[in-house]
Parts: sequence; C-alpha cells; structure tokens
Amino acid sequence: MDEFLKQLPQLAKDKQSENKKYFAKLRKKPPKDLDYVMQELHEEEFEKTDCLSCANCCKTTGPLFTNADIERISKHFKQKPQQFIDTYLRIDEDNDYVLQEVPCTFLAPDNYCLIYDVRPKACREYPHTDRKKFQQISNLTIKNTAICPAVYNIVEAMKARLPK
Repeated sequence: MDEFLKQLPQLAKDKQSENKKYFAKLRKKPPKDLDYVMQELHEEEFEKTDCLSCANCCKTTGPLFTNADIERISKHFKQKPQQFIDTYLRIDEDNDYVLQEVPCTFLAPDNYCLIYDVRPKACREYPHTDRKKFQQISNLTIKNTAICPAVYNIVEAMKARLPK
C-alpha cells in the first residue's frame, strides 16, 4: 500500500486529462444504471481495500465541518461549540470551517479515528463513490483519485465497465 500511495499523485495526474474528458461525456449523458453500477464498484473495491492500512485522506486533507458536526463533536468533548471551534478549527477561503492543520488532529497512530462515532459528515461519506447522481461530483472525484487509492481504482473500473 505504501508504494502505491507514493505513486498515486503521479498516476492520478497522468490520468487527469483522460478522466476530465470521460466525466464531461458522463455528465452530458449519464447511463440510466449509473448509480447502481457505482454502488457495485464501490462495494467491490471496499471488499479488498482496508482504509485503516491507508488513512491517506486523514493524513493529507481535512473535512469541512458543518454546524451539526460542530454541535455533535463539541458535545462529545463536553465543550461549548465555540470552544471546539477555537481549539481545532479555522475558517478557510470559502468561509467553511476546516481543521487548523493536517494530518487530522483526531487520527491516532494506528490510523483509527479518535472521534469515529461522531466524525464529521464529510468523513462519513468519503470517498463519495457510492452516492446518488455520482456524475454531479466529477471534479471532486477526479481530485480524490490523487488522495484515495480506492477512488483511483473505482474510476479505472468505471471507465472499463462504462466506456464512453
């Protein structure tokens, strides 16, 4: 896994142009069964991909924190929401709450999440490859091919299964 993770940004960069063209066509005319196919590809990939052996998403990027996330996590820490914000978060250029730093403050050395049961919605839904209307998040998916080995593999499998 470590070797693949080292190569992943370059592999994703090499495929970026191809992926952009593919997703542009997909957005114009998505197959009727796209959501079904994506769910299938997602499940197949995560039968063989162990996030705990990787955690690259937690090491290299930070999630957006919604107000509901902040309420839930601050309650977990028995803090007031503002205290949680002041301790862990900052406002980014898009005016969203994000972590002050990466890797994620809540990532343990064994790649387990210290707040897994109350983790942000963005973390619960990552890598978004099983969501409905998948074609609507193509830019995010292309970006995630450089971060998540599973996303890279899912996109490659998708292109093989649904040629454009």
